[in-house]
Amino acid sequence: MPEKGQTKTGLQRLVVSLEAWRFGFVLIVFLAVIVVLAGRLVQLHVVDQAFLSQQGDVRTIRVEPVNAHRGTVSDRFGEPLAVSTPVHTLWANPAQMSPEDPGLANLGHLAGLSEDDLRARLQKYKDHEFMYVQRKVQPSVANAAMALNIPGLYQRREYRRYYPAGEVTSHILGFTDIDEHGQEGIELSFNDWLSGRAGSKRVLKDNRGRVIKDLSLIRDADPGRDIALSIDLRLQYLAYRELKAVVQAHDAQGGALVMLDVDTGEVLAMVNQESYNPNDRSQIQSDKLRNKVLTDLFEPGSTMKPFTVAAALESGRYNKNTQIDTAPGYRRFGRFTIRDSHNYKVLDLTDIVAKSSNVGVSRIATELGGDVIRELYYRVGLGQATGVGFPGEAVGVLPSPPRWRPVEEATLSYGYGISVNALQLAQAYMVLANGGVRYPLSLIRLESPAQGQRVLPERVTADVREMLRVAVEDGTGKRAQPDFYSAGGKTGTVHLVGSSGYEKSRYKAIFAGMAPIDNPRIVTVVAVDAPQSGAYYGGEVAAPVFARVMSDALRLLNVKPELEGELRTASARRAAEGEGSL
Repeated sequence: MPEKGQTKTGLQRLVVSLEAWRFGFVLIVFLAVIVVLAGRLVQLHVVDQAFLSQQGDVRTIRVEPVNAHRGTVSDRFGEPLAVSTPVHTLWANPAQMSPEDPGLANLGHLAGLSEDDLRARLQKYKDHEFMYVQRKVQPSVANAAMALNIPGLYQRREYRRYYPAGEVTSHILGFTDIDEHGQEGIELSFNDWLSGRAGSKRVLKDNRGRVIKDLSLIRDADPGRDIALSIDLRLQYLAYRELKAVVQAHDAQGGALVMLDVDTGEVLAMVNQESYNPNDRSQIQSDKLRNKVLTDLFEPGSTMKPFTVAAALESGRYNKNTQIDTAPGYRRFGRFTIRDSHNYKVLDLTDIVAKSSNVGVSRIATELGGDVIRELYYRVGLGQATGVGFPGEAVGVLPSPPRWRPVEEATLSYGYGISVNALQLAQAYMVLANGGVRYPLSLIRLESPAQGQRVLPERVTADVREMLRVAVEDGTGKRAQPDFYSAGGKTGTVHLVGSSGYEKSRYKAIFAGMAPIDNPRIVTVVAVDAPQSGAYYGGEVAAPVFARVMSDALRLLNVKPELEGELRTASARRAAEGEGSL
């Protein structure tokens, strides 16, 4: 039997052996864990580095759009008419934003929203990740909103269209929607040209979605291309002022005015009444959006008499001294009767135009035939598009019956039974002004004149211009005489057409003319709808507008004034009563 001391010593050795084995086991396990972790780290950072990087990118790197601004629209001298200004849009992630956040009251005030509406919208879109708070606000407003530190509120940069001339150019330019897509006018017809293409970039964001750093550009933004219009903003302001004044003075329903460069066909001014301010969309009314110069049709009336006379001269059967018997001052065609304001008896062609004799031109039309007159009307641009590419342009009506009735030939000669827009009428007068060449019209500035087409002999247009001079100096257009410049033109007063035919008490007052008459630079057409206060004749309502606009416009274009001794001033002309005032 072993002794007691020897037994104790054996147990001690056993305990020591077990402790050493346990320590070694723990150490081995610990070292194994370290090796496994180290191996995993090596695998992630060396072998699977791309995976780790991709996972980090998923959580912090985003691709954001780089907005492209829309092209600028300017006048012929580079004055801006439509520009895109940088603004900010506030948006929210409803999943991150609490409807009960106390900062929403201040946010609603800054964004122009009621607090209740903002909270209701957050509740409605609580399961979405995107919601507009307010589109296109000033940067100062956006910065103040972001300073509220509301979780889930973000901002991004956008652009907003601004029109420096406001209502003066609204009917030409039109406007864009909130996403800068053209809706009317030049903005619509040249939308593809003006629109830019957005780019994209990679950015680093924090856990609240704020951009910390721009990392790389994926695709650069491609801005929209600019457009230079043919419009002269100085003349546009001038024309707008005078047209608005006459519409208000005569309590008229509206009006239109267009001004053309005689030698190029460029539109120098185009205005309408009533107008609207495209910068204030809350005030826009649908009935004010029409560009009446192009969309509204009317019978041109007596303004077509010079073209009937031009057809007579071109035929070779007439000259400017040919005598026409207009007695007894009227002609009957069955139940229809056409009349002059007086029994002028025998008139030559110049007096027929100057005194605006319906009987005189109708006798010419009866001899020439309707086809001859209609064909000349077509050559100068009636019954067809002007080619300016403006949305909603109306072509008008130029009848071509198989057989003309005598009354149809008669009314055709003085502008009834056809319809035109104001720009078509201006184009026709441009042919008379430049010696018989018809140019394509343009709202875009031309680097060089387009190729024109001769449609009338120069000798014919020279004779007609002299007749138009007499019409202003001693005929129905006396009040159309500009200060210190000679002018020529023709008045027109036509009944407006209603749902039941011609309205006896509603008229359109028209004047179409050119100046200086010896070497015309500008053609202008003025049309005033349904003047209610005072006179309604073209010679009393539209002619004075022509005089004021042309006088100032020619000075702005540096056209040398003619000698005062050779020409009475417009103030004296406008003081005189226009004979007939048709």
